[in-house]
Amino acid sequence: MKARAAVLREFGRPFELTDIDVSPGEGDVVVEVRSTGICGRDLVVWRGGFRNLRPPLVLGHEVFGVLNGEPVAVYPADPASKEFLPLGESRPGGYAELMAAPRENIIRLPDDDFYKYAAAACGVATFIHAARLAGVRRGDRVLVTGATGGVGIHGVQYLSRVLGAKVYGLARSAEKARVLEGLGVRAFTDLGFYRSEGRVDFVFEVVGGPTMNDSMLTLRDGGVMVLVGNVTGEPITIARPALLIMRELRVTGTAAYSRGEFEEAIRLIGEGVIKPFFRAYSLEQLAAPALKDEGSAPTGASPSPLRRPHGRGITSQAPPPASGRRGLTAC
Repeated sequence: MKARAAVLREFGRPFELTDIDVSPGEGDVVVEVRSTGICGRDLVVWRGGFRNLRPPLVLGHEVFGVLNGEPVAVYPADPASKEFLPLGESRPGGYAELMAAPRENIIRLPDDDFYKYAAAACGVATFIHAARLAGVRRGDRVLVTGATGGVGIHGVQYLSRVLGAKVYGLARSAEKARVLEGLGVRAFTDLGFYRSEGRVDFVFEVVGGPTMNDSMLTLRDGGVMVLVGNVTGEPITIARPALLIMRELRVTGTAAYSRGEFEEAIRLIGEGVIKPFFRAYSLEQLAAPALKDEGSAPTGASPSPLRRPHGRGITSQAPPPASGRRGLTAC
């Protein structure tokens, strides 16, 4: 069967809107896509940051839509991979009207407000897994870099509202800091905040290379840094190895999330515990040259309050699609 899709033909260039063949294999079902999250990982792929991937690609692993008249989510991991290899990289993803998805990945949604799940589910699930890995407990002092990005803006809510941590957020401007403060987060635009506030127990490093060496300074002796992402895709260099040694700091990575953690994120969003932030692009807008400028910054860099555009969409940070269009949600 045929479906419209946004196809990445060349790294760093606008997507091409074209018809593709959707061919379900054994054990697959065809989901009518209503909203797909534009993940920060997708932007790294778009820039050419994963050398094992080659165009053409139909990206999109944060997929929400309809199957047999019921609202569903698609768990993003390819079950054929031993590691967490996202759908949209191993096989065509959700930047399309239809997606052939493994039946075993289908999860029933609590409701059909697809945009809020596409905006927040991946980010929340990422922090559920990362916080468990690190061992964050109630009252712990936690710093999140990239706290107004698509992952960070939802992760700080999980840390503070669900775990009861004292959360500090790094924002790139005073305007963005005010968004965090509205969520009950202590927001700063300078990582030197620890000189007056004291050092933290954990750093969740969402930005990666550009901030990692400075955020490491905020950790107490024996503190833990969890490397959640690296938005530029460039190699990371430890500028002060002596800091790691003398303060006995630990640095660990975190790899995505389990199905159970993804389902927990969906539940928290459905219950209203997590407030989604996003803008919405139509599928047609994803192929527009102007999107290149939007995509040059980390996703979610300028969050806006939850909107409820009509029609089908790809959640992102742009104006909502016109009624009746399919689109993308970029968180």
